[in-house]
Amino acid sequence: MPYSQIKQQLLTFLAAEQVSDNDIIRTQHGQDESYHEPALPDLVVFPRTTTEVSEILKLADTYKVPVIPFGRGSSLEGHIIPYDGGISIDFNEMNAILAIEPENLLVKVQPGVTRMQLNQALKKHGLFFSVDPGADATLGGMAATNASGTTAVRYGVMRDQVRDLEVVLANGEVIHTGNSAAKSSSGLHLNGLFVGSEGILGCITELTLRVYGIPEHEVAGRAVFASTDVAVQAVTAIKQAGIPIGRVEFVDPASIRAVNHYSDTEYPEQPTLFLEFHGNEAGLQQDIDFATEILQDFGCDQIQFEKDTAARNQLWNARHNLAYAFIHANPGKKLMSTDVCVPINELANAIEFARKELEAMNLIGGITGHVGDGNFHAILMFDLQDAEEMARAKAYNKKIVEFALAVGGTCTGEHGVGVGKMEYQQQEHGNALAVMKAIKLALDPNNILNPNKLI
Repeated sequence: MPYSQIKQQLLTFLAAEQVSDNDIIRTQHGQDESYHEPALPDLVVFPRTTTEVSEILKLADTYKVPVIPFGRGSSLEGHIIPYDGGISIDFNEMNAILAIEPENLLVKVQPGVTRMQLNQALKKHGLFFSVDPGADATLGGMAATNASGTTAVRYGVMRDQVRDLEVVLANGEVIHTGNSAAKSSSGLHLNGLFVGSEGILGCITELTLRVYGIPEHEVAGRAVFASTDVAVQAVTAIKQAGIPIGRVEFVDPASIRAVNHYSDTEYPEQPTLFLEFHGNEAGLQQDIDFATEILQDFGCDQIQFEKDTAARNQLWNARHNLAYAFIHANPGKKLMSTDVCVPINELANAIEFARKELEAMNLIGGITGHVGDGNFHAILMFDLQDAEEMARAKAYNKKIVEFALAVGGTCTGEHGVGVGKMEYQQQEHGNALAVMKAIKLALDPNNILNPNKLI
């Protein structure tokens, strides 16, 4: 059926402003923050209720029209790019915080709520939502990609926060994947199945999430080392000592150089750890003192802690603005941010390998990572119009992924698969990939949900 007719059918249950075939709107929904080639959807719809999402999917399934869920477009592996055309479902109008339950440490939200919007609402209850991927992404999108970030070392990733999801399946059926209880031994773990499924199994229309009490005190620190190896070893020792660290990030010298230029800081251009400790005042000081001893045992050249909120924010802004620092320093080039995750005992080797290959392949970039959980990122800058340079960037990405897989790691710790990491799925999962495909076929027999992504 032509999309003009599908549009007319959509308009039988959606308002005129909820359906668009405008070229500008389609362009906005045809790209994400990645380097992957854009492609336009045929239509963009803006549902406001679960019932509307259900009706959209029923219509799409009947006519075998691709459907691509869309949050803020901040993904990094082409997840939301509609290479097969179809309908882009933009969830930004489903942005209500439905319930805050301080006594249960739970919230219930629609998928278009962003993490900053949620944290603003939680603040007056003395609560916060822990997952911080950097971008102000929607919670639906964060669940779809199993987002992570700087605080995962203490609080876990998105999958650890989800108690229940309301999901609309390909045929329009609405299901719940969990409940509000703290634990359950009943049935298969559907939360774990749908979180990280990148829109290929269903559309998330509601989330019940864990939240946490805002720590009484937070202290940020910066520790400078002579080498990557000892910096990573120091982090491992801190974790082994049982110190409840809130964040710990590694930043390599090239990235520190970019940060200094962009943020007007004067940090030593050496391997550096950015750390943060959360807790009550008395216990926190003990943690900091113990961590300082460990850092010094590993030959830390310089340690500086910041208790003042403004100084602490400046420290973390430098880390969070790292991508913008590289973009600012390389006008005309496109950013590629890729990530892998390896066992902690392989992390130093993996980072050193990534750094040496970056230099050997004559690419501009830096290495940074959530070293507390073995996840690191390579940030590359290259010219999209230079086919040879782009080929080198992709070859570099392949090298670090294959290194990670060879030591028992994964091709992506938090960015997700999308289209950028699909070629590594067989190598990583083996026969389990066939199980994933069977689940996809069972839930989406007409392959309308974000086709040709993830698997």
